[in-house]
Amino acid sequence: MIKQGKPVSLSKRLAAIADMLSPGGIVADVGCDHGFLDLYLVQTGKMDGAIAMDVRKGPLAAATEHVRQAGLSDRIETRLSDGLEALAAGEAKSLVCAGMGGPLMQRILTAYPEKTESFEEFLLQPQSELREFRVFLRENGYKLIEERIVFEDGKYYFPMKARLAKGQSEAEEECRELYDRYGELLIRRKDPILFQYLKEQERILGTILEQLRASGEAEDKASEGAEEIALEGKASEGADSNRRMRLREVEMEWEMLQRTMSLMK
Repeated sequence: MIKQGKPVSLSKRLAAIADMLSPGGIVADVGCDHGFLDLYLVQTGKMDGAIAMDVRKGPLAAATEHVRQAGLSDRIETRLSDGLEALAAGEAKSLVCAGMGGPLMQRILTAYPEKTESFEEFLLQPQSELREFRVFLRENGYKLIEERIVFEDGKYYFPMKARLAKGQSEAEEECRELYDRYGELLIRRKDPILFQYLKEQERILGTILEQLRASGEAEDKASEGAEEIALEGKASEGADSNRRMRLREVEMEWEMLQRTMSLMK
């Protein structure tokens, strides 16, 4: 039950987004779920109003009821919308897009260019394909002005604040791949939660490397002195080629991980 006059409680990841938003104006929240972020932003006076949108009727109905219970129907509007479909250009100053995969977020940002370009700032929290999403932002004229990393319930979240800045300068090329993977601003400020994340990735990649190398050694021993017919030889050769390719990929990831960790020490 939502109570009037008492701000709702937010998860750590949503609280980070609320804190990163510039105050004032209207926020458009794509994928608003039950509307708790929008309620909090208006209840605390951080934003003047909100347009809460979701493509799913169930969560949107819950958000509408929560807004009614809070007595904020005059300041928070809920809309059934696939991305920015139900929003007009210029209706909101800030865009929040969080809790969905990177590819879906890219589709939302590119579907209506005239609407996207009307926002002053973007609060984005992709749940997957982080490297690819950062590359997308960089190649489409977005400048990341703030990045955070939040660890909650055993998961890591990467909220990003961006603005459109055509013609922005490129970072040094030798670090570009590292920044795309792990976040330039997080690396530069030596974020302790990012370092914790990198240590966990180091453990995971280390285990994968050990398994791949052990598998290769076992295959080498098994093939010593063995007589193989042509078909079996080709199948074995193909499997070994795939293993070696995967091993090279993981070794490259390991090298970039170590370079990133060295930058943060």
